Amino acid sequence: MGLTWLFLKNFVLGLFYATPLLIALLAVIALIGQRIGRREGWSRIDAFYYAMITATTVGYGDFRPQQTPSKLQAIMIAFIGLLLTGLVVSIGVQAATVAFKGLYV
Repeated sequence: MGLTWLFLKNFVLGLFYATPLLIALLAVIALIGQRIGRREGWSRIDAFYYAMITATTVGYGDFRPQQTPSKLQAIMIAFIGLLLTGLVVSIGVQAATVAFKGLYV
């Protein structure tokens, strides 16, 4: 039980410290998504949905940009989404490392 609490404490603390960067990356993803949505004629919620699905690399395919500039911006969304995911994963790995060291030292 101690390992779980140590991990959660360090993970939440890491997320707290990274919050400005996480919010900035999410804002960039949302803004690029809105630009794509405006160009493609999608509603705001559809554009936001598309941006989040693309950023998480799920890619259902129900919305696809047709214009070349939109496709290039979709690549940017995917790359920024990978950075965002990598950041959260690295915070989790760091929290697990600290938790294991605290438990077994």
